[in-house]
Amino acid sequence: MEKGKVYIVGAGPGDPDLITIKATKCIAKADVILYDRLVNRELLLYGKTEAEYIFCGKAPGKHCVSQEDIHSLLISNSLEGKTIVRLKGGDPFIFGRGGEEAEVLVKHGIQFEIVPGITAGIAAPAYAGIPVTHREWGRSFAIVTGHGVTDKPDNINWNHLVHGVDTLAIYMGIKNLPYICEQLRSCGKKPESAIAVIEQGTTGFQRTFTGTIDTIVAIVKREQIANPAMIIIGKVVNLSENLSWFPEKVNDRQFTR
Repeated sequence: MEKGKVYIVGAGPGDPDLITIKATKCIAKADVILYDRLVNRELLLYGKTEAEYIFCGKAPGKHCVSQEDIHSLLISNSLEGKTIVRLKGGDPFIFGRGGEEAEVLVKHGIQFEIVPGITAGIAAPAYAGIPVTHREWGRSFAIVTGHGVTDKPDNINWNHLVHGVDTLAIYMGIKNLPYICEQLRSCGKKPESAIAVIEQGTTGFQRTFTGTIDTIVAIVKREQIANPAMIIIGKVVNLSENLSWFPEKVNDRQFTR
């Protein structure tokens, strides 16, 4: 039997309208769809009624399906000649482990395609009125993980980031925010540097809070901000006050900042 094909697809950051046309076409023809926790369930409506839907959700520290089991599912379904979509939040190659899954497929001689998606590090700040680049305030930006193999992101060159990059977009960093702020200060980042935290960006539950390196930890604690959330650091954060356009949610009420 001829092996099936795997599409490793980025579902975008949460707003279902931000998925690409190619991604919807892949979902529509899939026999099996393995989808992650942060994928908007509305996107599954593009799939066939008879398709098999497998939830592979991964909350911080809690994996209902291990990465090894995901690899096994991709391989076994492909060997049955099925068309598989591995549907990931955001972009599959930006902290999505899509590269690891592609390597496994290569090892087993399975055909695959990568379908890029809009990543939260760009989309969430855009919905909060924060351009990650700006001709006057930010000519470079970096995408950084906020946690590491040993929990804290202690293998990141914070000194290089502080002195070499205008804007930082930090994923998965809420738990380690005190550590991150400490590293930034110790490497020379001014305590009054602007920082924003965007919770559930691009969704109807988005909340944005701005502060400084010195104040943001207290704000996050006071507002009980939880993952998923993006942390944006740089002068571009100051543009949010004038450029914010997306209705946000505070408590159970929608409002426009």
